[in-house]
Parts: sequence; C-alpha cells; structure tokens
Amino acid sequence: MPGTPEPLTEGQVTAAGALWEAAATALAAGVPASGAVVQAELLRAAHSARVAGLPRAEAAALRLVRGLRAARDGGATQPLAALTAAYRELLLVSAVLAAGTPDPALVGTGRRAYRPGGSVRVHGLCREPVLSATGYGGVVTHLLTPDGARLSVSDVKPGGLARARGAGSASVAIGGAVLDHAGLARGGLLVVGATVSTDGRLGAGRGVKATPLPGLAWTDEPVAALFARPAAEVVADRQAHAERQSDASGYEGRSELLGCDVEVVGAYADHLLVRELSPDGTVRDGAPPLRLLPAHPHPDLPFVANLRRLAGCPGLRIRVLGRPDLDRAATLRPVAVGPVPGAEFTLRLPDAWLGRADLGYDLLQGEHLPAGAPGSVPLAVDPGSDLLADSPLWRVRRLLESGVSGGRRAVAEAARGGEPVSRPDLLRRAGFGTAAELAGTLAAEAHRRTRDAFGRLTDTSADRYARAWLASAVHLSAAERSLIAASWA
Repeated sequence: MPGTPEPLTEGQVTAAGALWEAAATALAAGVPASGAVVQAELLRAAHSARVAGLPRAEAAALRLVRGLRAARDGGATQPLAALTAAYRELLLVSAVLAAGTPDPALVGTGRRAYRPGGSVRVHGLCREPVLSATGYGGVVTHLLTPDGARLSVSDVKPGGLARARGAGSASVAIGGAVLDHAGLARGGLLVVGATVSTDGRLGAGRGVKATPLPGLAWTDEPVAALFARPAAEVVADRQAHAERQSDASGYEGRSELLGCDVEVVGAYADHLLVRELSPDGTVRDGAPPLRLLPAHPHPDLPFVANLRRLAGCPGLRIRVLGRPDLDRAATLRPVAVGPVPGAEFTLRLPDAWLGRADLGYDLLQGEHLPAGAPGSVPLAVDPGSDLLADSPLWRVRRLLESGVSGGRRAVAEAARGGEPVSRPDLLRRAGFGTAAELAGTLAAEAHRRTRDAFGRLTDTSADRYARAWLASAVHLSAAERSLIAASWA
C-alpha cells in the first residue's frame, strides 16, 4: 500500500532495545553514578543505532551523553529540565522502536535531504541571529512564498557572538545573488533550479540561480495572512506537532513564526506584557496577558534593549512576528515588530526598513516611537495568574527531576517523609488524578528492591522503574501542553 512505512528490521529492534537498557540503567543510577562506564554504554548503544539506521535514536542518545557530561562538570551549568527532556526523548523513542513500531518520525533521517523545487519566488519576512551554546553563530532569514509556504536561508558556522552579529549583513550564498541577509529580509528572490529541504531550508546547489525582487510590506498578501488568525488557534495547531519536531543532527525543530497585533501593557520582571488585539482593533474583554521574552537573552544582542524600549510605552500598538515558547504559559519570543495598520499610537519606522524592525539587529530609538509617547522607564504591572506555574504539577516535575539528578534512590526519598514531593491528595484535589496515580506508581517502583534470604538483590533490572518514570514524564508533558494551550485562550 502506498505510504505504508516499511517494517523495522530485526537489527533495528535489537539496537533500540539496547538503547532502552542503557538509558534505563543511567536513569536509575542518576547523575552522580553516570560516569565513564555508563556513558560508554550509551555511546556503544548509540553507535549500534547508527549502524542499524536509527538516526533519531542515535541523536537522542548523544544529546543525553552531552547533558550528563555537562551536569557532572562542576564548572558547567546544565538545566535539569533539559536533561529530563533528553531522558524522556531517548526512553520514548527507544521504547516505541523496540516494540517494532515502524514510525518514520521516530526512525528519523540521517542527513537533511534536499529535493528539487523548480522556480520559487520568495519574499523576506525578517532575519534572526543564531547563537548556540556550542560556539556556533550566524543568521537565519525567514521567507514566504506566494502560496504561504515558509522557507528560510541560514548561514550558521563556528564563530559565536561575533559571527552572529556580523552575519546579519553577510552576502546570501544562493545562486550568486547580490543581496545580503539584511536586504533579503526586506526584499525577495526569484530562485531558478531551487532545492528545498524537508524543513523548508533553501539549498545553494551548483545549478541554482537567483534574481533579486522587490520586497513586500507586512500589510501585503500573502504576508498579511500571518496576522489574520488568533494566536490561540495557531498555538494549538503548533502543539499538535511539537513532539515530532526533531532530527538526527540534534537540531530541535523550533516552532514556526507566529504573527499577531498587540497593545503594550507594561513590564513584569523580564517580561513585556501585552494584550492581543481583535480584528476590529480593540482589546477583547478578558483577553489574557501575553508575555514577550527576548528571543535570545545575550546582552550584546539588541533583543533585551528593544523590549525594554517598548515596555516604556504602555498603550503602544505593535505588530509582532515571533516564536511561541511552548514550554511557558502564553509566552512569545518576538523576532521582529512593525506598526499596526491604521493605528495612531504605533511605531514610526524609517521607509528603508519597509515597515518592520528586526529585534536582533535593528535598535529601536526614541524617534521610532509616536509623538507623545512616555519615556523608556517600564511600567510595572501584575501579569495575573499563571496556569502552569500555579498548578500542582510542579510536584510531579520535581519528582521526575529528582530521579534524573539523584537516581532511583532519590525518587524513593522524595516520595516519602513528612512532606512527600508528589502529594497525590493535592494532585487529585486539583483534578490531576492520572498524574497522582502515575506518580504513586513511580514511587512504588523506586521503593521496590526485592532481596533473597541472604540480602542480595533478586531483580537488578531498571526496566520497570524506567517505564514508570517514562509514563509519568509523558503524561506530565501532555498535561503541561494542555495548560499552556489554555493560557493563550
């Protein structure tokens, strides 16, 4: 039958099973006991997965090993949430593959494949600096085709901050185009013989030719369609696919850009609080405050300074193009901003900017604000309740992270005592009955250590404990996604 995935081979199932065993052993041991021996087993299993043709599982294992090394390094700071996510990814992928499920998304692709795209007309949306913790830097220019398809051109190489800042004005390496990334972000290209990857990246093959085109304003179609849908609807669609956005290179598929018109409310801590505007230009009664956070917090990039400038103008109406943070309640990380069509109290940008400012490269000044705008001192406001932070699910998260940092014994200790972390009664009272049941099962498995008459362990396998941990982690992830989706609405 066309479209039916090929069944997994015996070697692939065996390799996935070996990865599961190695990951389960590392999880039960915890970070302090996951030294060279445990990491070597993970690397050996990762190599077997690579040979068997399981690139996503291999990438998940390598990501976990890097996280374990960073966590064990006294001079490195490894977020425990990231290490917990790495365990969840590897255990979930290896468990499903070891069961023989032929899911192409879980198998992954070894290399980014480019397919012929013929002649493609693209229009620039904005550009975004890229700065990774591994020393890579560069720029990604986001593009849009006439039929609304999202494409991008990236230029990311070793170089860190200096390259991320300089790449914004570097030449675009596609078909001998004479544009730089700054020009492409506000212009366009007609690409003949284009090649496009599965994740929407334009290739720079030998037969590709590119001709510059005039740019489109955000008020022109098809760009204007990006701002037509309510943000809550777009986020709900994105979350449905977020769990499957990962590739073998270790690059976490980031969600596509989201557009919306908002009104500035003020500042709270490091957030810029805004409220989304309705299509008629009014703020809907009861609309939840949206939190805008810098797309990258590095102080030498202008994201933070630009948001601080906007926070000093309560009532300012801006058009935002950003990336929803699917790990936080109602949070958007803006990449570019522009004036709201027809609004009086909105941005006044130079004509050369074509109606938008790239927050990672352009620095907003006082002259870009409307006449009569207040100073640059942010107005502190109360953001209201946070559905995710205020829910008792943090107890389940703490229990899972205790297992990651301290191993099986840490879970057993956290689940008992005068004030157990999980508190199933509080979870059930808040309506999280399944979370309470799964956390209780995890605690029971952490305690279960059967011994013979001589005091020796009769079951040294970490399989049942790892499955209980994974079940709780997957349910927690789904519950948090539901709360985040509700926070946007």
